[in-house]
Amino acid sequence: MPQRRSIIQAWVEAARPKTLSASLSPVLLGCALAYRDGVFQVIPAVLCLLVALLAQIASNFANDYFDFKKGADTAERLGPERAVASGWIAPKVMLTATFITLGFTCLFGLMLLFYGGWELLWVGIAIAVGVLAYSAGPFPLAYNGLGDICVVLFYGIIPVCFTYYVQAGRFSLLAALLSVALGLLSTNILVINNYRDYERDKMAGKRTTIVLFGKTFGRWFYLLNGIFAFTLVFPILWVASSWQVALFALFFVLFISTWKEMDRYTGKELNKTLGRTARNVLIFTVLLILILLI
Repeated sequence: MPQRRSIIQAWVEAARPKTLSASLSPVLLGCALAYRDGVFQVIPAVLCLLVALLAQIASNFANDYFDFKKGADTAERLGPERAVASGWIAPKVMLTATFITLGFTCLFGLMLLFYGGWELLWVGIAIAVGVLAYSAGPFPLAYNGLGDICVVLFYGIIPVCFTYYVQAGRFSLLAALLSVALGLLSTNILVINNYRDYERDKMAGKRTTIVLFGKTFGRWFYLLNGIFAFTLVFPILWVASSWQVALFALFFVLFISTWKEMDRYTGKELNKTLGRTARNVLIFTVLLILILLI
């Protein structure tokens, strides 16, 4: 039976703070690239951070609401408790909070037009639509095997490349490579989530990639995402110092250790792996920033 929460605790848990490193990491990486190239600007950097964090929180609120409405979330879910399914927050209140948070996301995004030009408007529209289309609408992306692509785009390519762009006024090939690497590693957060919920998602008609291709696919998908991410950072590892390369080697050992938990754990035990996967994304980002700035 779900535990009771105060209203503050309920909203904090609905925002899923343990996973917010996924939106923080690409912005920090984009800022590090800008600083390395001597084009770092504080105001657009802060605005990018606010847009990324608020967009993820809005997405989490929307996911909380729409998964409940579609029957994918119940009080017996294996993952961390959800606010609507647990009865902490009324569905209509959660839906309202989703649009309010998305509204603030758009407001800060509009401020970025002063730095990146009107072309950024299309990026903002894509982010706003993505927040809602992920779990809502006639063709919810998360329910049709497209969640993983969304993560690569919205937690890798778009935030890294455009955080750099609004400061530098141009794109960077290195930013593009690292954005894909970070996006692939961030995808593993979703992979673990869907791997844990395989049976319940299948019953609810939520066609994640794990439901479509099976749990064995999920384990290899997790590993390959990490291997491809490491391959994409080779250009900067090639010129890195020996101690920096050693840190990356240690991180790869940590990554493999986390991956092996998919064979050992099931059900709610995988929530620990989910947290460690999010931690790995942040560590990976910090290591990249160290190489870029030192």
